[in-house]
Amino acid sequence: MPLHPQAQMVLDFMADTGFTFEGLTADELRARANMAVPSPIELPSIADGAIPGPAGDIPVRIYRPSDATDLPVVVFFHGGGWVIGDLESHDHMARTISSKAECVVVAVDYRLAPEHKFPAAADDAWAALEWVATHAAELGVDGNRVAVAGDSAGGNLAAVVAVQARDSEHVEVIQQVLLYPVVDGDCDRPSMAENAEGYMLTRGAMDWFHEQYATTDADRSDPRYSPINSDLAGVAPAVVVTAEYDPLRDQGNAYAVALTEAGVDVVHTQYDGMIHGFFSMDAGLDTAAQAQDDVAAALKAAFAS
Repeated sequence: MPLHPQAQMVLDFMADTGFTFEGLTADELRARANMAVPSPIELPSIADGAIPGPAGDIPVRIYRPSDATDLPVVVFFHGGGWVIGDLESHDHMARTISSKAECVVVAVDYRLAPEHKFPAAADDAWAALEWVATHAAELGVDGNRVAVAGDSAGGNLAAVVAVQARDSEHVEVIQQVLLYPVVDGDCDRPSMAENAEGYMLTRGAMDWFHEQYATTDADRSDPRYSPINSDLAGVAPAVVVTAEYDPLRDQGNAYAVALTEAGVDVVHTQYDGMIHGFFSMDAGLDTAAQAQDDVAAALKAAFAS
């Protein structure tokens, strides 16, 4: 279908403000992109903290929709091409998931590239998931109901740790939520050309993000970089969200197919007329609110079962 008129308005606004992912250093891009969007969602408890990581403490932010101590928990990884994004930039998304899915959310501020190359982000993501799963009582959550979620590069990390959890003796993930995820270091799928320009995230920006995160071509084929290269049998059931006008559309769609072919239960929705990053844009996109409700319903169903 054509680009949704509301999505076009978002793109027009970004163009008017001069927003771009290209032609900037990592620090310049962070200064422009790592900004909190004020969230209308109020929660009774939001607390910053830190958990042990492979290279020092990892900052986290813990969102609680109530004071119950038996709630399920989602370990959330923000997007941003492994280069930008932080606890502030994805605060609204974390609040949304916590509120709508009625769960605790632990948002993870993993190390960023290019200062910290692959597999630093993946190592931090696993350390965070492992800590949450093995310290559930201390955290005040139900350790039998642990899910992972992430958008874009955060979706990459969620997919990677879901595979690692399958092979772990002490970490179990019951659901993974992958929002327009990066799952393949190969950027040659058709949507990369079809949506290369004009829809906020560009192919040039994706090439640059990969250059920041990867050290070698071998990194990009590693299953912890490109989870589509993993043996996916036995990983947690998945919700995969993709957007029609997104350079990453085809790799997300291919990952949903690969999971299904591996025998994994998958709920995959491509939201037509939408662009990369739309999930958090509910202030201007009606489809974003619908996608949030769809994801929350899937999470609640997984937690209930």
